[in-house]
Amino acid sequence: MWGDGVANAEVDHSNHFVDDPFTLGVASGDPLPDSVVLWTRLAPNPLESDGGMPDFNVPVQWKIIAKHHHDGGWDDHRDHDDDHDWSDHHDQNDGHWEHNVDDRDKWDSNRELNFNSENEGKRDSGRNTGRGFHLVQSGVAFARPEHAHSVHIEVEDLEPNTEYYYQFRFGRYRSPLGRTKTAPTADSEIDELEFAFVSCQNYPYGYYTAHEHLAEEELDVAFHLGDYIYEGDSKGSLDRGHEPSREIRSLSDYRIRYAQYKSDSNLQEAHAAFPWIVTWDDHEVANNYADEIDEGTPPEEFLERRAAAYQAYWEHQPIRRSRMPDGPDMPLYRRFTFGQLAEFDVLDTRQYRDDQTASSEAANDPERTILGDEQEQWLLDGFDDTASTWNILANQVPVAATDENADPTEIDFGGGDKWDGYRADRQTLLDAMAQNDDLNPVVITGDVHHNYVYNLKADFSDSDSETVGTEYVGTSISSFGDASGLTQYGPSAGEPWQRLSNADRGYVRCTLTPEQLQTDYRVVSTVEEPTATIDTLASFVTEAGTPGAQLVTERPEEEPIEIVDIRPNQEGDLNNEYVTLQNEGDSEIDMSNFVLSFEGGRSQNYTFGDFSLDASETVTIRNGDGEDTQTTLYTGFDGAVLNNSNPDTVVIANDKGVVLDDDSYQAH
Repeated sequence: MWGDGVANAEVDHSNHFVDDPFTLGVASGDPLPDSVVLWTRLAPNPLESDGGMPDFNVPVQWKIIAKHHHDGGWDDHRDHDDDHDWSDHHDQNDGHWEHNVDDRDKWDSNRELNFNSENEGKRDSGRNTGRGFHLVQSGVAFARPEHAHSVHIEVEDLEPNTEYYYQFRFGRYRSPLGRTKTAPTADSEIDELEFAFVSCQNYPYGYYTAHEHLAEEELDVAFHLGDYIYEGDSKGSLDRGHEPSREIRSLSDYRIRYAQYKSDSNLQEAHAAFPWIVTWDDHEVANNYADEIDEGTPPEEFLERRAAAYQAYWEHQPIRRSRMPDGPDMPLYRRFTFGQLAEFDVLDTRQYRDDQTASSEAANDPERTILGDEQEQWLLDGFDDTASTWNILANQVPVAATDENADPTEIDFGGGDKWDGYRADRQTLLDAMAQNDDLNPVVITGDVHHNYVYNLKADFSDSDSETVGTEYVGTSISSFGDASGLTQYGPSAGEPWQRLSNADRGYVRCTLTPEQLQTDYRVVSTVEEPTATIDTLASFVTEAGTPGAQLVTERPEEEPIEIVDIRPNQEGDLNNEYVTLQNEGDSEIDMSNFVLSFEGGRSQNYTFGDFSLDASETVTIRNGDGEDTQTTLYTGFDGAVLNNSNPDTVVIANDKGVVLDDDSYQAH
């Protein structure tokens, strides 16, 4: 069966690898009503340039099974009533194979399916394999060195809206077991779709505790919105330093970096739990690149790097062969339909964009594009042709405007790599959302390592203009490590269209029905320890026919502390930098462990000690050193804090991390 075997690799007496080649787990993705992609990569030594594999093709077996109704139909419902284990049974006499698949709560991807050569190449054998499961298809694929011995099986002729299990075998080794699910047919009526989205998983900055909890969710599909890997040379402080220990540029480097990330057991469990639809942002190639532009690098040289990065991306994701890159070009934007309920437009805002600009004037240039003409027209045509109740954009960078000047009398949306820097494309998108009352447009976004909820306005220069869509921005899996956890409910000083701002790590879980979309902001207690707890910080609902987000969980208590004065940097005299707070209530407030942040909750945070503020009284927090009194406290910081950096917003939060007030020092 194995031909000449693997003579150039380390083998045992059975001509099989001594080391397990399935070190990177399994994944599935790009679900269609009749097809799904199954992925694995053989890499017994994943941090070697060739993964420890020989320089020739090797065969990999695969099998896929599904639950079978007694009446001969398909059952796509998860069975929570049985209490079977995962033990395998193999009848050596007739070649039949059977297995027990437990309910989802007890699922273990390390269990196995039996493989038998008599079944190879068969499809839908019609045989009940025992305990209610059915062999659907099996076969052999070749893992090729030019694709880093990755395998992309495009299984076809599957049943729609059906749950399947799959596994690979190479020699005597079996991969982890994976679970996947096909999409419903475009004309079918479905009551509910469960999905989640994640982004930004910088390996050295944190453990993938969020992925551990994500794998336990009961989802139909998950989305990765970009920054799957980071290209830099970070070491971090958690003994998770990047490999190779340099900024990566070659195909070999990118392959090793992906192998390092995908060796994480929590990420593997999340990939094995449900199908994924993935897209990229910038760090899969280089920070803030734009089309063929990477600052300081000649375009012809950068395109060679981009070709290597795109090749490695395809090799390590469950993406169809039709998306395979051609040199530095890879057709990644695509569309998925889940019955009449939802259509997902998966965007690529990197490959076709104009270069970033810091100039607000340049950002207004009508010729600037973030999507490119072809992708933009594809998106608009999709809006015109859609028959789905909900239309969701899987997007990399925030669409909502970010006012760089928090002075309410001044508006400056700046530039940068968000849609702020591409005003014409954004306005085209917003206009298209406004033109169709039945579109129910929602944008899901990553990139900024922060949770946000935004109402998308028809005209962001007029905060009273119509709300035409909703944007849900998810925080990072691990990038930037643990954050302050500060949470603001409702508008901010600069963005009246904001409904939530939170600095935690985690993911967003979504439940979609014909009537509403509910988003649950799931946050972990830490990414700087291997294990963490998880909680739902807040839940929002967007109702069909009514754009915008409504908080549906209870809003936490907010003490009446307000910022009444700010004095920024005064010619180097730290004590002359200060913020004055006032108790606007009618009773004393214990401010112990309250947080005053001089940089919008992101950094330069002063934490109050044992301190109370009487009703109507004020306290001034001065920078630098001094003797604390009941009316004046000192930060102890040795550098300027109100120094015109971005953000230029001061926030005061209570001991639960809930923001009570924010203000810009540009307004004082």
